Amino acid sequence: MSKSMQLTLRPGERIYINGAVLRVDRKVTLELLNDATFLLEGHVMQVEDTTTPLRQLYFVVQAILIDPRNAEGARHLFHRQWAVLSQTFKNQTVLDGLDTLAQQVIAGRTFEALRTLRGLFPIEDAILNSGSTRAA
Repeated sequence: MSKSMQLTLRPGERIYINGAVLRVDRKVTLELLNDATFLLEGHVMQVEDTTTPLRQLYFVVQAILIDPRNAEGARHLFHRQWAVLSQTFKNQTVLDGLDTLAQQVIAGRTFEALRTLRGLFPIEDAILNSGSTRAA
């Protein structure tokens, strides 16, 4: 038997559960009683925020999670983008993160993959802000 999970949402907040988008009109606590794929609104990246290569990859991984009907196409796009980024970055921490990310996506641990990518954003930002291709 799986453990239940409680999520508290603020008025107007959205949650994405198994491909469905839910919005609450008041503060509520949801208890998920079985395994479900979900993403809180605070972790959803909007298309206008996909301003860097890793953020674009995040958007693709997010699509795998949010839109199960089109997940297969998003997985193909993920693998193409991942391959390019793995050849582009020189920073070992980013490369290690990309390897971990690929393992997570292949294993179906999409939520963990998003967390891994969010952890790489500060490094990518530092690389891009340094203007140095050596750091990439």
